[in-house]
Amino acid sequence: MRTKRTVAVVSAGLSQPSSTRLLADRLVQATERHLVERGFEVEIVTVELREIAKDVTNNLLTGFPSPSLSTVIEQVTGADALIAVTPTFTTSYSGLFKSFMDILDPSSLVEMPVLIGATGGSPRHSLVLDYAMRPLFTYLHALVAPTGVYAASEDWGSNPDDVKPLPERIDRAGAEFAAFVERSDRAGRLVDPFAIPVSDGAGVGGFQAQ
Repeated sequence: MRTKRTVAVVSAGLSQPSSTRLLADRLVQATERHLVERGFEVEIVTVELREIAKDVTNNLLTGFPSPSLSTVIEQVTGADALIAVTPTFTTSYSGLFKSFMDILDPSSLVEMPVLIGATGGSPRHSLVLDYAMRPLFTYLHALVAPTGVYAASEDWGSNPDDVKPLPERIDRAGAEFAAFVERSDRAGRLVDPFAIPVSDGAGVGGFQAQ
C-alpha cells in the first residue's frame, strides 16, 4: 500500500480573511495529524475558489478552462482525497462552490474520500451538510466521511464547557476522515480513459493501453 496521500482542499470563502478558509485549515491540520500518526506522508494542495472565480465563470460560458483552471482541476481530481468547505447562502452551498463542481467531469470524483465542512452566521443552517453538500457528493459517487463540520460564528468563541466545542468536532472529523483515506487506494483503481477493451482469453473487460 502506498504510504503517501495527496489531499486537495477546496475553500469557497469570499472574504479575506475568511472563516471558511479558517475551518478548512483546521480540518487539514486534524486530518494531516491523524494520517501522520498512521504512518503516511501527506501532501496538501489548497485551492481558494475566490482566486479563480473569473476562470470558473468563463469556463461555464465557453466550455473551456483556462490553463490555470486546468491545473486546478487536475490537482483536485487527481488527489487521493478532498476536503471541501463552503460558506452557507440561503441554506445551501455558495454559487461559486456549485459552479466549480459543475465544471468537473461527473466521473472525476468517483470513490474519492471527501470531508465536508460549511460555515454560516447561525447554527440553524447546520443542516446544509446533510441536505445540500452530502447529496451533491453522493451523486458524484464520492465516499463522504460520516462526520462533517459546520461552524457558526459563535463556534469560534466556544469554551471548553460546551457539550461539543468546535475543536472537538474538528478532531473527530479529522480522525474519521484519516481512516477513510488510509483504506482508500483510489489512484490504483482509476481506469485509463484512453484504454481500449480487449478479449484475448484473459476475459472480457480487460484493458490494454493503446
